[in-house]
Amino acid sequence: MIAQQIGEKRHFETGSLPGRRKMEISVEVRDGVLHVVVPRDRVTVSSPDIFILWMVGSSLILLTVAILFLRNQVRPIERLARAADAFGKGRAVPDFKPYGATEVRRAAQAFLTMRERIERHVQQRTEMLAGVSHDLKTPLTRIRLQLAMMPDSAESEALRADVAEMERMLDDYLDFARGEGGENAESLDLGELVRDAAVAAARTRPGRLTLAVPDGIRMAVKKNALRRCVTNLVDNALKHGKAVSVALDLGPHAAEIHVDDDGPGIAPALHEEAFRPFHRLDEGRNLQIGGVGLGLAIARDIARAHGGDLVLAQSPLGGLRATLRLPI
Repeated sequence: MIAQQIGEKRHFETGSLPGRRKMEISVEVRDGVLHVVVPRDRVTVSSPDIFILWMVGSSLILLTVAILFLRNQVRPIERLARAADAFGKGRAVPDFKPYGATEVRRAAQAFLTMRERIERHVQQRTEMLAGVSHDLKTPLTRIRLQLAMMPDSAESEALRADVAEMERMLDDYLDFARGEGGENAESLDLGELVRDAAVAAARTRPGRLTLAVPDGIRMAVKKNALRRCVTNLVDNALKHGKAVSVALDLGPHAAEIHVDDDGPGIAPALHEEAFRPFHRLDEGRNLQIGGVGLGLAIARDIARAHGGDLVLAQSPLGGLRATLRLPI
């Protein structure tokens, strides 16, 4: 250091020469001022601590500003992601409003427009099928009244069975078209809902029903839609098996409802084909005996309306396992 070499009491100054990579050092001596010109690369900072302090301080200030700015920009994106996730699970998002950067507001507005179109489409589809169902049930009611006044015979009994089958088919069509409908999700005990739906479905069909459904698992679900889904699965299992097991498991990310039976099952290659609407399997096991091929299609539609899914697999009982996954 220059101060250590010439003494702290002797005055000196340093400066850069314009247009040159050199520095000039002026030192006060007894007879005047001594000017020394040295290359810049041979000069080192005499107080590096101050330089490091300035660098660290300015870096911390810039980092703080960047974090605050990014948090303000990321927060509306996170709200948009939560709103999209909730809507995908069939839950209402009434308090979502676009805010943030221009691009984020445009994306949020596009999400709101998409949500309105989907809801309008579902409502129009439901209203259309409800109207068709109502229009078709009116003549069926007249036919039923005419049959009631006819004397009992084999022909009239067959006609009554046909009318009842047509009414049930119309109800299946309406359930499939309704899908998630306009029902709002509510928080309830999932185990209680599954248990009640399974017992109600087994009440009309003989068979041995085993339940392993714990209480205390609360989730926000569409009560009537999920009850219909579980009823369809249990009813389908009781059609093809004598022993049916219903279990509810809670995992880290989803709740799983397993419906097992000891029936003939389905070949793995036909699992996805079984979900096709109005499709009935012709070999091994017919999943919709006496129906129109909508039971599993309705169940999967309801599961996906909750943000989950319905999959088929081999059952430990030897038949078919239907697993309904509902995200937490």
